Amino acid sequence: MSELVKLTIKQLHQGLEAKDFSSVELTQEFLKEIEKKDKDIRAFLTLMSEDALKQAKEADRKIEKGEIDLLTGIPCAIKDNIMIKGARCTAGSKFLEEYISPYDATVIKKLKERGAVFLGKTNLDEFAMGSSCENSAFYPTKNPRDLNRVPGGSSGGSAAAVAADMCAFALGSDTGGSIRQPASFCGIVGLKPTYGSVSRYGLIAFASSLDQVGPIAKNIEDAQIVFDALRGLDKMDSTSVEVKNAEELKKIRIGVPKEYFGKGLNPEIEKSIQEAIAFYEKRGAEITEVSLPHADYALACYYIIAPSEASANLARFDGIRYGKVAEGNNLTDYYFQNRTKGFGKEVKRRIVLGTYTLSAGYYDAYYKKALKVRTLIKKDFEKAFEKVDVILGPTSPCLPFKIGEKTADPLSMYLADIYTVSVNLAGLPAVSLPCGTSQGLPIGMQLIAPAFKENSLFITAKIFEQKHDN
Repeated sequence: MSELVKLTIKQLHQGLEAKDFSSVELTQEFLKEIEKKDKDIRAFLTLMSEDALKQAKEADRKIEKGEIDLLTGIPCAIKDNIMIKGARCTAGSKFLEEYISPYDATVIKKLKERGAVFLGKTNLDEFAMGSSCENSAFYPTKNPRDLNRVPGGSSGGSAAAVAADMCAFALGSDTGGSIRQPASFCGIVGLKPTYGSVSRYGLIAFASSLDQVGPIAKNIEDAQIVFDALRGLDKMDSTSVEVKNAEELKKIRIGVPKEYFGKGLNPEIEKSIQEAIAFYEKRGAEITEVSLPHADYALACYYIIAPSEASANLARFDGIRYGKVAEGNNLTDYYFQNRTKGFGKEVKRRIVLGTYTLSAGYYDAYYKKALKVRTLIKKDFEKAFEKVDVILGPTSPCLPFKIGEKTADPLSMYLADIYTVSVNLAGLPAVSLPCGTSQGLPIGMQLIAPAFKENSLFITAKIFEQKHDN
């Protein structure tokens, strides 16, 4: 039975349908796996064992009646900035340590309708701000491939849980690479959907024009199954849209951006990516060099826009409306005490940065200029997609780094997002999938498609994945 935890969603679905095992038995196997491994990895902040077993029983009743969906009875984990009614939702912050969610996020409602089972809430960098899962107010999560290294961030707990077979799939959120980079570091698949294709209602906001919920899974097919369950219009999120499935690709045209292969890229990662390009060429794909001339400005642009939106979104955390971690002598002192003790170092850094760039006298020089650069980045992609269907490059410039290695230098940490942030700025879909290893550590390849063309990503990625399966 312990082999069950290694199976994909499709394989588990077939087993449940054939009554080879029940959802309760499956859930118990995953809970055993968590008990065995999570004391070392620390992927979970909250375990929901009792609720999970109740949901599994309900799923078994549905299966008995023949009411089975691909996700019915399948155990999953949820990043702890996504609301599940009645469960704790901390966003990795002391501010929300005792906060119990009063409602379900839309993505949770959709999974509940499908009969999915929720094992627990996973660790993250506080308010999803970070690239290593070391900024959690509670404890860092470790990479299951090497416990001395980070799993990536901010969805590090979700990625570690999937990679360690502690859940069949997980949900994460991606503001500048927070699904794709941990998927790359943990050697699994992470999809950042097009902005607006999945509802953000019930996701604790970091930067509202960049955040997007997406799946972290064992393979592309699983990511596609979960994405299909999540996507669609939601009246609770005015940025969400309904999009029909895109048509099939007849011949795949892949663009390789010359700007993604410069200084700072680990040579082993470059070698793996070049091998992937050669594989696609052998399989008949048309490979074209493309240029994204404003790619060099993406990181600077992102680190003006994201903190600006964060400073506005986090203004509500004052110890009165949300959380309470300190007392004060008067109202001003009360605010100061709570925000000082409630927020961690990285969150404070970004609030200060954002407040500065939005302040009078600096708004035009920084924020307004960043918005103009964002438009140029979007146009670069549009121009490239006139010639190609998909853009291919590395997910991260570096291999998973050691715990504590980059904490003293925030800038070196920010550079880990160099290939991912532009996708969020342009609102595009992108997926990270494993494409090799170096010193036993996973290497991730990123595929980027035009808006709402997730299907192009799935088709292109499956071709590469089959090469590894054969």
